[in-house]
Amino acid sequence: MGLESTCHLCPRNCGVRRAEVPGFCGATDALEVSSVCVHRGEEPPLNPIVNVFFTHCNLQCIYCQNWQISKGYGLQVAGYRYTVAELADRICRLLPETAGMLGLVTAAHYADRIPELIETLHRRGHEPTVVYNSGGYESVETLRSLEGLVDVYLPDLKYMDAVIADSYSHAPDYPEVAAAALKEMKRQVGGGLMTDADGKAYRGIIVRHLVLPGHVDNSLRCLEWLADNFNPFNLHLSLMAQYFPPQEGLPAPLDRTLTAEEYAIVTDRAAELGFTEGWVQEMEAKDNYRPDFTQDKNPFETV
Repeated sequence: MGLESTCHLCPRNCGVRRAEVPGFCGATDALEVSSVCVHRGEEPPLNPIVNVFFTHCNLQCIYCQNWQISKGYGLQVAGYRYTVAELADRICRLLPETAGMLGLVTAAHYADRIPELIETLHRRGHEPTVVYNSGGYESVETLRSLEGLVDVYLPDLKYMDAVIADSYSHAPDYPEVAAAALKEMKRQVGGGLMTDADGKAYRGIIVRHLVLPGHVDNSLRCLEWLADNFNPFNLHLSLMAQYFPPQEGLPAPLDRTLTAEEYAIVTDRAAELGFTEGWVQEMEAKDNYRPDFTQDKNPFETV
């Protein structure tokens, strides 16, 4: 992003010159990455994967499980500055461990760097399966700029309730923005998931939904929207029970974990709506997904 450029990469449309002042997401014009690591905790068709965890995020969810790297302007986050060539170097060293699977995690605010990054990898003899891992709050125009570069979209569908989207993610327009974004992703790669003989994904979409404590109704509305706009017999749906309060002081009901009864209501409704492809989690997942991005090693490995 050049000195005179103003940022309109995401639906926030900050319009700031990030060379001079950070956007809502906290990003400047520097390419910041908190970790490049081999990750084995994604959905089975994506494992193992080289995940690039970009620093900052355009949603700023108050309950973010990756809060150490996602927070915006004025808050300390764990990250390192890279050139595109330097980032490509890191990725190239790890790709052989993953059969060429590459994840770009929360990359909306760096979407203008992705074409150069993929081109650099191609020049170095790598043609990875590119997985775009997203919170779902994406600009359709930006997504169109990635068409042909992204092989698998991995978006969240967090909310179909504008009130909690505003309260928890400062984004009352999230339901309509995410709806348009998911439809664009479907247009690009289809509404299902294609896998090879080894079960590895190479094209398509997986939609994630994190069930929040106390907000079963929102989850049901998300499922119903998906059933209306995708083929539930074809869409791979990942229903997550892993929520835990990442910090003290969160408002109720975010100050507790999900109950088994709440999760069962959501999974039962998914079955009623005809979702047959995808994954659910054990309730113990809340104890297993606790990355530490402040350590120098893989954030998902215990010290």
